[in-house]
Amino acid sequence: MTDELIQKIKEQNKERENFFVPWATKEEDALFVNPRKEDFRSPFSHDVDKILHDLSYTRYQDKTQVFSGEENDHISHRMTHVQLVSKIARTIGRCLRLNEDLIEAIALGHDIGHTPLGHSGEAMLNRLCKEELGCTFAHNVEGVRYYMKIANQGRGHNLSIQTLDGILMHNGEMVDPIYRTEKKTKEEFLKQVEQANREVQSISKYHPMTLEGCVVRISDIIAYIGRDIEDAIEIGRFKREELPKEIVSVLGDSNQKIVNTLICDLVENSYGKDYLKFTPSVFKALLQLKKFNMEHIYRHSMSKEEYNDYELGMRKLYRIYLEDIEKNRKESIIFSLFLEKQDQTYLDSTSNKRKVIDFLAGMTDDFLRKQIKNLK
Repeated sequence: MTDELIQKIKEQNKERENFFVPWATKEEDALFVNPRKEDFRSPFSHDVDKILHDLSYTRYQDKTQVFSGEENDHISHRMTHVQLVSKIARTIGRCLRLNEDLIEAIALGHDIGHTPLGHSGEAMLNRLCKEELGCTFAHNVEGVRYYMKIANQGRGHNLSIQTLDGILMHNGEMVDPIYRTEKKTKEEFLKQVEQANREVQSISKYHPMTLEGCVVRISDIIAYIGRDIEDAIEIGRFKREELPKEIVSVLGDSNQKIVNTLICDLVENSYGKDYLKFTPSVFKALLQLKKFNMEHIYRHSMSKEEYNDYELGMRKLYRIYLEDIEKNRKESIIFSLFLEKQDQTYLDSTSNKRKVIDFLAGMTDDFLRKQIKNLK
């Protein structure tokens, strides 16, 4: 492609920004930890391509959303979820005249740090990290770590700060009445990452640096809150008629109705504003539905016996892989599937314990089950 054509396409991309609202994120706003040369793509579109073509994106398809081990082809997996978040967020972003490329990058990458076995697996690794490393484990923090230090054979992908910040701040378990942005420099973002690595709760007081990041954050819960209900009904956990009437009267009784209600209400109350907001009645119903799902879905996604078996298996694998590294057992899968593919920068800067945590976090459900089964 000639330099003249590349320049022409870049100018076309810039023309699209004339339609953006003043507080939308522009191409020229893109920040990077290290300088990055762009081609005809916008910086955030370039981020999308890096995320999509990384092999970790493929592993989404075999990672649990809520229900692990269900033999039902209609149950959501992490791949389904991130695509739903992307579509919902881009729909909202287009209505509010925001940067859809940035929204897509954050949405598709936001759950890359998720462990096998969903939030149950995350809780298991969190306890292990506290005991072994003296720090917490959270999938949003691990996602940033992955793209900065593990991806691309340990060299990282050098994604934009705006994309990384959206991933760090996406926490869909936290629902706010109003979503506002928080201006940050590159240095301030890196400081928040450092704080989050020590204690994830330290970033609960912070907000995304872009409104696009705020859109993905609220789209996360819009994407899962109703879909998880459909999955629970599909496998017989409860019946649709059991949904509380006070919630149904506001949001509806199906995923389609819930998603439509939440998107329309959010857009209507946020249009022309530099923040996102629901009406009080819809926000109240959303909180009630989240509580209902917690009591009837999330707390029962896995039996206590299953949970204990998986945690014991994960801990045994941790010890085995750690010993394999310490004794330089090159035949171990942690070498052949992971460490031998990483460059010297990652190997020299990462403790053996952290290497094992990174390896376990990147596993799919099926792969983890197979390794635990091999122990027996």
